[in-house]
Amino acid sequence: MIENVVLLDEEVNMLRRKVLFLLVLLIVIFLLTGCLPGDGKNTVENPAGFFWGIWHGWLAPVSIIIGFFNRTIRVYEVFNRGWSYDVGFYMAVISGFRGIGFFRRKKKQD
Repeated sequence: MIENVVLLDEEVNMLRRKVLFLLVLLIVIFLLTGCLPGDGKNTVENPAGFFWGIWHGWLAPVSIIIGFFNRTIRVYEVFNRGWSYDVGFYMAVISGFRGIGFFRRKKKQD
C-alpha cells in the first residue's frame, strides 16, 4: 500500500515537471516572437546585419508557424545588409538542425 503511494507521488512530481517545462517553453516562445523577421524593426535605413541573421535563423521554425497566422511575419528578413545577414542566417539554421541531432537517442546494436 505504501509502495503504491510512493509511486503515485513520483508520477505526480513527473507530471508537474512536464507541465512546468511546457509553460516555460511557451513563455520563451512568446517572448521570442517580438524579434521575428518582418516585424517592422528593420527598414531600408536600418537593415538587419549578421547578428540579426543568426537570431532570425534560430527563430526560423517559430517564424514559419506564426507566418501561417500573420502574413507580415516572414522566415527571412527582406531588409538586410546582404551576404553578412545571409551568412549569419544560414549558420544558425544549419547549426540548429545539427543540434536537434544531438538529442536523438542512438539505437543500441544487439
